Amino acid sequence: MSTTPISRTGAAPEATHALRRSLSLPQIVFLGLAYMAPMAVFDTFGIVAQVSEGHVPLSYLLIFVAVAITAWAYSRMVRVYPRAGSAYTYTRESINPHVGFVVGWAATLDYLLLPMINALLSSIYMTVAFPEIPAWVWIIGTIVICTGINLAGVRLAAQVNTALVVIQIVTAVAFVVLTVKNIADGANGAAFSFTPFLAAPEQFSGVASGAAILALSFLGFDAVTTLSEEARNPRRDIPRAIFLIVAAAGVFFVSVTYVMQVLFPDVSLVGDIVGASPEMARYIGGALFQALFIGGYMVAVLGCGITQQMSAARLLYAMGRDEVLPRKVFARLNAKGVPSANLILIGVLAATAVFLDLFQAASLINFGAFVAFTFVNLSVIATWLRFRRDSAAKSIIGWVVVPAIGAIVNVVLWFSLEPSAMLIGAIWTAVGFVYLLWRTRLFRAAPPALTGPLDVEREERTGV
Repeated sequence: MSTTPISRTGAAPEATHALRRSLSLPQIVFLGLAYMAPMAVFDTFGIVAQVSEGHVPLSYLLIFVAVAITAWAYSRMVRVYPRAGSAYTYTRESINPHVGFVVGWAATLDYLLLPMINALLSSIYMTVAFPEIPAWVWIIGTIVICTGINLAGVRLAAQVNTALVVIQIVTAVAFVVLTVKNIADGANGAAFSFTPFLAAPEQFSGVASGAAILALSFLGFDAVTTLSEEARNPRRDIPRAIFLIVAAAGVFFVSVTYVMQVLFPDVSLVGDIVGASPEMARYIGGALFQALFIGGYMVAVLGCGITQQMSAARLLYAMGRDEVLPRKVFARLNAKGVPSANLILIGVLAATAVFLDLFQAASLINFGAFVAFTFVNLSVIATWLRFRRDSAAKSIIGWVVVPAIGAIVNVVLWFSLEPSAMLIGAIWTAVGFVYLLWRTRLFRAAPPALTGPLDVEREERTGV
């Protein structure tokens, strides 16, 4: 095992061109919120309402439980391994480097495709307002702006995102207020009830399928762990950011979809299922509010796109630095400490959004997400088995029982994904495994040296 010294903040000594520690806790939280985009609640509402038979809030509650447990696992692992790479790093260090690569490869599916689906959504919403403009114009324009801001440096991206998140929240709150007013006025025959949370047994599979799609709404908490080497105090701030992001998003998503579902119990009446939210905005506030809503959504697209590219680039950087991907390509940083080649590559991949279908794309993205979530939970258990093994009840519950439940829930949701997404995800993973066999000469080559975990409890007791 490598004896590379670790600093009090958990980072290895920085090279000349290294990721720079410049992010505070508020900046990390806003980057995470921007990644998941508060207005992302509107992206898949129509699709999930149809799949869950009018139980979107219940689907959100189900995925919230899975995410909350998984967030606990992430908070544990980021304190023990406070480095870039997220699920790839945790699995690599705690279970096996080769397994870590396969998990990282699967996770790249959602990291690489999220900027793509984000660009697709920008074209869907803007086409509602400007049907005469080709969709590819909005897709390419979104990608160019997001890539340019990221190339300018992480601090600028963080500052821009803070403003963009505030605008999104104001827009979403206005949507909720107008929706509540319509319900209070009895529009569409609506009345407040618990119906959106009550599903018959035969509807549960649809609710679970809806929850599986909605996992992408919470990916911001996972994404901030890739910023561990750019946080000023990663072992303190990243876990705090994870819980703040998950809690805020859970309350927000459930509340917003509840009033939307109450007002529109049958979303098919809106017309366009994919573009349901802009049509709802027009119904509750007229053409002017629809225009403002679409403008707020485009702000969300930019904020989301910036952080999605940022996180994906850091994951590729971590894998390149460990030489499981070509180091000369993926581990290069420019003078500003930015993995510019990775950002450009992700931007080029995102441009293929012109060929995507929203439903299949959302399911495909979540294939990698559920693989990552499952193995982060398993990594907590593996860390306990390999490095701790203390018999205290508190330790067993926190390091074994809770992550075991999280792994099981995520596997169940993983199998609820759309079949074609499962097939494509399996093919992608198989390609990664074949690449691993070639890269390691059928596992004859030694894997990268492991750094090992930090002794969190010992350091907190002794200050060493």
